[in-house]
Amino acid sequence: MNLKKILVLFLISFFYNVSAQKDGYWDKERATTKEILVSAGDRINVKTEDLPIGTTEIVYRITLLDENQQMANSLVSVLKAIPDPYGIGQGSAGAVLIMSKISGDDKCIYAVFTSDTNAKKYIDNGKVNDACYAQTEPVSKDAKRLSIDKSSCLNANTTTIWFGFESKNWLLKQKIVLEVVPWVDTKLNRGWNQDNKNEIVSLCKTSTMAQKMANSDDFCVCILDKIMKQYRYGEFQKLLAIEKTKVYKDFGNSCYNDASISKNVYNDLRTQANTLIRLQKYNEAIPKLNTIITAGKATALDYSSIGYSYILTKQYAKAIKFLKEGEKLDDTELLVKLNLAHAYLVSDNYGDAKAIYKKYQSQNVTDSLSWTDKTKQDFALFQKAGLPSSDFERILKLYN
Repeated sequence: MNLKKILVLFLISFFYNVSAQKDGYWDKERATTKEILVSAGDRINVKTEDLPIGTTEIVYRITLLDENQQMANSLVSVLKAIPDPYGIGQGSAGAVLIMSKISGDDKCIYAVFTSDTNAKKYIDNGKVNDACYAQTEPVSKDAKRLSIDKSSCLNANTTTIWFGFESKNWLLKQKIVLEVVPWVDTKLNRGWNQDNKNEIVSLCKTSTMAQKMANSDDFCVCILDKIMKQYRYGEFQKLLAIEKTKVYKDFGNSCYNDASISKNVYNDLRTQANTLIRLQKYNEAIPKLNTIITAGKATALDYSSIGYSYILTKQYAKAIKFLKEGEKLDDTELLVKLNLAHAYLVSDNYGDAKAIYKKYQSQNVTDSLSWTDKTKQDFALFQKAGLPSSDFERILKLYN
């Protein structure tokens, strides 16, 4: 194989390993290093140091020493040469490297437990039924990696584990060195597991802002992201209720004004308002349209819809006000023009109404609905709603 091919293979391997590395660190501050003396034939259990939040893997090493032997190097120092658990998990040089270079002639068996109760049972009866891992063949040294996705010894709520040892020297004491180093996932270290995230999203879903939306998923995820970035879970839980309310409100306002989210919010409000108008629930449609208008997100059609709703709730002055605003936004929108003519007509301003009806009678208000047909439809609805109808026939005669 020539030099170029070797170089290419090396680079591919290097970049593959870099991309595979996990985002975290070996926590040497909360590593466990204990020397245990076990009497001949006895059993003993050892509790590890508390595992940090976000621990997703541990590497442990067990070494049996003769009386005067000392460890050549600590597990923490060895792991400095391995950037993440991937190198160990491959079973390559990394896995070999963490093995102790020395061990005594003595041997032991051991088991790993997730509760103090089960570890104590082991001391009493030596059974490993309740162990999450057991080494039942005597060893003078051992090293393993346990990960949250492949071992029952770890889960998102694990804070400590117990090692139970049984001496296989029936005459003399044994010296056992136990070393445990946790790998901490940087993101999980902030305490935001799946349950915690769901808690925040569920609370968001009940908020006033979220309930205005047909689909509040993006909005609630936006709030969750901002809270996770600002606070560790433990810090957020310590906030007073009034402080949490302010956090929700501030982040909610920020997310509500996000361009992509606000577009969906106002589209949802618009859809809801139009549905209510079709159901003739005009008084319920008005506040939704007002929300869009107040936020400065209204189209001419939104002004047309609110004007139409005000007409049918007999609030003619408000109808005229909003329809004139709609004209300023788009002077070519004929639905605004037609509703303005309606508002003038039912508020006893026949002259201004007539001018508008005449001007646009030959046009369509949409691509498939003529001005004349839309007028007839509206007049029929207005009559059923009990609006002033004395001039309706006069207007229709203009079209003939």
